[in-house]
Amino acid sequence: MLKKRMFSAATALVLIMSLLAGCSGGDQKNTANNSAGGEADSGKKDKVELSLWLTPQWKGVLDASEPNADYDSFFKEAADKFSKQYDKYDVKVNVQVIAGDQRDEMLNVNLNGGTPPDIFFESVFAMGDYVHRGALEPLDDLVDDTAKADIDQKYWDNVTFGDNVYFYPFAHNPGTLAYNADMFKAAGLDNYIGDANEIQTWSLDEYNNILKTLKEKLPKGSYPMGLYALNNQGDTWNLAYLRMFGNKFFDDERNIILDDENGLKAAQWLKDVYSQGYTNPGAESVSSNDANAMFQNQQLAVSFTNAVLFNNAKADMEAGKAPKFDIRLANIPSASGNPLSFTYVVGACVFKTGNDVKTQVAKDFVKFFSSDSELVKSSKNSIPVRSSVADQFKDQYPLFTAYDANSANLFNFTGNVPGYSELRQVLYPELQAIYIGEKTPEQAIKDYQSKGNTIIQQAKESSIIYSK
Repeated sequence: MLKKRMFSAATALVLIMSLLAGCSGGDQKNTANNSAGGEADSGKKDKVELSLWLTPQWKGVLDASEPNADYDSFFKEAADKFSKQYDKYDVKVNVQVIAGDQRDEMLNVNLNGGTPPDIFFESVFAMGDYVHRGALEPLDDLVDDTAKADIDQKYWDNVTFGDNVYFYPFAHNPGTLAYNADMFKAAGLDNYIGDANEIQTWSLDEYNNILKTLKEKLPKGSYPMGLYALNNQGDTWNLAYLRMFGNKFFDDERNIILDDENGLKAAQWLKDVYSQGYTNPGAESVSSNDANAMFQNQQLAVSFTNAVLFNNAKADMEAGKAPKFDIRLANIPSASGNPLSFTYVVGACVFKTGNDVKTQVAKDFVKFFSSDSELVKSSKNSIPVRSSVADQFKDQYPLFTAYDANSANLFNFTGNVPGYSELRQVLYPELQAIYIGEKTPEQAIKDYQSKGNTIIQQAKESSIIYSK
């Protein structure tokens, strides 16, 4: 009897050990598959976790009126939709909203620590230096013929550095002039007023006549045009004015070439309209925010604007926060008659993390939310870069058609040069010197060009685009 019991116990022990060995072998196989980035035998997908940062853009997925709408709503919705249809990995996207004034500090800290976000959604002009530093992945493999046909080439030019695309265009914020049509009518300038749903184009001669007439007809305390040079904010409109006589600004090697005949004419024009009283006084100490406030208070007949400022101005009027008047849009005029406009393209970039799997998943996610037929509708919260979206919402937002057609007039104000953020710091002191009479327009432009090209040349030495 005792022998039978011992045999039974030994047999049971062997069976248990065999089962444990089988389980252990299966776990080791799954672990090996998981660490290699493959799928486990159970059919479950490996998990990949991405980080996505953005500065505040718009609230909600499609509209700020949605329940609990916030700045991260769109990307949370996009991540959920992406993970449900993505067949390669089980993806989780951690979305973090970053204040604009903390963007560069946080990025630099994380880049130095080797932990940059996988994706950043932001205005391209604010992120260009990271391309030159070699911190971003090229995205050319995401761009297909459908996207090229739907998004104007001017937007692709804006996101192309050297030979590669580094940002996927999603929306944009075009810069134009705004004018008070009521003040125009009061001055007898009805013929220069465009339709409420178009971007009016004036020749430079027409614009000079508008300024002269407004100077003669406006009540005391109001001025024809806003001008400012306190700091680097709103510098894009000043850069546009300096192109009014046809100067290209940058040569093919991305060096500043502003001191030719056309560039000097533009600088002299700025000096002349200021000296003749066609603008607000004290431009050297007026900020772009000051000028915008003056325009909303009907102290300026013409000022700068972009799509966000324009919509905010109309919203303030409706809410009773600002005097109500007929506000309309116009292009920046030029001597050739071909209008000038620029834009801030907004889109996603992918940072280099050293993790090939995460990089590929991040790129797949960027392409997904930048091209999905439903998600791209959210670009209506800015101005769509896709003609198909602009056309889809043209009845609800009539200016979309005008902005889409106006893409032909866009110039790339940064030139995608290295060191652009530092370059911004040397323009406004030279404009100040012109307005206070410290320098002639010619001397100020030559000094700006010299200082600017020094910055660009130094930045080129460490740029991956120019050191190839």
